Amino acid sequence: MSQSSDQMELREEEIRKHYGPAAEMLMRLDHSPRLAKPRLSLEAPEKSPDVAATRRRFRSTTPGLLSRTSAPAGGVRLLDRIAAADEDDPLTSPAQAAVAHALRRAVSVALTVADAFADQTALTELKRTNLEGRLPQDRSTEFTEFLTAESLVALYTFANATSFLLSAQAGEQSVDLGSVDEVLTDNAPLALHGAIWELDQKLGQFAKDEPTLIATIFAYCEQLMEKVAQRASTAGRLASFNQASWRVEADDFTVQGFTPARKAKGSALTMTFKKPNEVVGNHIAKYQAMKLSKMLMAYDFERRLNPFAELGGFIFTFMGDGKPGTGKTTLIQMMAGLVNEYCQTAGYPFRYQNLSTDNIDSYQGKSGQNAKAFINNVLDPGVIGFGTIDDIDQLAGKRGDRQSSAGQLEITAVLMESFAGANTVVRGNCTFGMFSNYPENVDDALRQRAGARFLVDGPQTRDDYIDILYLLMGKNHDIPVGAHEVFSAQEIKKAVAASFDSHARPHEEGLMRVFDRVHDDVGALDTIAKLGTYLKGIQDADERFTGRAIKNITDAVKVRAMDFELPDEWMEEPDLFLFKDYDTKKGMISELRQPITVEMVIQEINRYADSEFRYADKSDEVAIDAMVRDFGRQEIAKKRYLEGKG
Repeated sequence: MSQSSDQMELREEEIRKHYGPAAEMLMRLDHSPRLAKPRLSLEAPEKSPDVAATRRRFRSTTPGLLSRTSAPAGGVRLLDRIAAADEDDPLTSPAQAAVAHALRRAVSVALTVADAFADQTALTELKRTNLEGRLPQDRSTEFTEFLTAESLVALYTFANATSFLLSAQAGEQSVDLGSVDEVLTDNAPLALHGAIWELDQKLGQFAKDEPTLIATIFAYCEQLMEKVAQRASTAGRLASFNQASWRVEADDFTVQGFTPARKAKGSALTMTFKKPNEVVGNHIAKYQAMKLSKMLMAYDFERRLNPFAELGGFIFTFMGDGKPGTGKTTLIQMMAGLVNEYCQTAGYPFRYQNLSTDNIDSYQGKSGQNAKAFINNVLDPGVIGFGTIDDIDQLAGKRGDRQSSAGQLEITAVLMESFAGANTVVRGNCTFGMFSNYPENVDDALRQRAGARFLVDGPQTRDDYIDILYLLMGKNHDIPVGAHEVFSAQEIKKAVAASFDSHARPHEEGLMRVFDRVHDDVGALDTIAKLGTYLKGIQDADERFTGRAIKNITDAVKVRAMDFELPDEWMEEPDLFLFKDYDTKKGMISELRQPITVEMVIQEINRYADSEFRYADKSDEVAIDAMVRDFGRQEIAKKRYLEGKG
């Protein structure tokens, strides 16, 4: 794909100009820590023929430096530290060489970006003026703020580039490093000195072999990026960096503010995909999943935006709920299969990830890190992403519930911030699906961050049950089908129209009472004022029905205005649509858009409110059942106590 017009190129000669200083930093630098506490001695073991063969030896990977075997107090030799992580092998391994080259490249790119930032702003002139001793007193604060900003830019770019360049070396190993503390903001070179010093400390603590060497570097870079991004959120003078985009063509690496870059590669999927006709029942959920699969493919990689996200019909988050065995897993398999097939046809990278209970960790903060990594992997603007959170009621804790673990609450906080936080950006390249058999156990605020509701109710009609029996029986039998046309009831448009029409009136008893009362008071709900009265009536009956619920309903209505499937041939022949430029795709979609009707609004209000009333009723019943059991146990305990005393 061609380079975006708003990207600036980091010239290779500018990057290579910093190779010398970068190599010097990695071979040896003196640094006295100011914020972090040293965890190990920086003195390298001496290399001697009398030393036992089992002792680790620090070797330089640079020719001509093999005689330098120990560093003075306070000295850091990161290359020697890397060379030690191989059980005393005298030769430099490919992995160690890759790490050394990636770190030199990352430091060089960081210094180049820092220079570019200084040139874009007043910092270069302020440095020159300060060097000449002519810096006015009234500009000293501005100078300090720019130096802080430059330091944050250099640190984030260093960690970002290191992770990106080493992505091919990533394995399954993970390391819990603790905190990253030596984040200095005096100037860019000193900031990088502090980062290299602390990385050396972490490697000395945790890098026992090559897998843990790589894992330690990844963990350090992830934590450094997170800490720097937090500092940057309150620092000044960073507007030009946040708005700019630099590209390193040789590495296919893009610096896009404080956003982590990742290799645009998909994940290898091993799941069993399902065809739409293998999903029996669940008509609305199936229809919306099929539409959403095609919506994702409209994403424009150059503009990094989806026309559906701009026009208002994109589903960023959704919740699928239903009883056990109604087809939630099958729905996931169907949607992942469709997107995977479309991406293969178009040559787009597709990444599917699932957040499971395995991500809950007993270490404080680790569960939140796992959830954040999951979110960032799916959000990656260089791929089409689909993230699922199965059994979210077990994974994300309910605030105020004493049975929720600290890890579960960490995951809840990350998901809430990621799905509808101040920094949430919906590009339209990915979607997140939350699935649960017991959605009433999901935190109310997190559940309301699901923009769409997919009721996964499974087979409902006689025809549905015949179809699912026929499907699951397979072909190893001679039993006749009988008087039934197989899968005719699963004709999607006909079934969906019937399902939507059924929501002209509410399904839940509590909502029916509200609907009938408002209808009796104001008559047919055919104006904005009457529809607003109905919404207020729902809020009076359930105080959890807030402004966020209204937003979710209006988003669902906009999706209904996009109540069309992109033609199959657009997915099969990418030149017809997928490879068009952004504005052309937006125009093609706009032509298919339908006007919003009163019927659509009523149906979507009822669909959303039905789900909230259903959750509330179940939640209340669960709480009542628990209290009844507690009272019963108390009575039995009291009886036994009195009998024992008697």
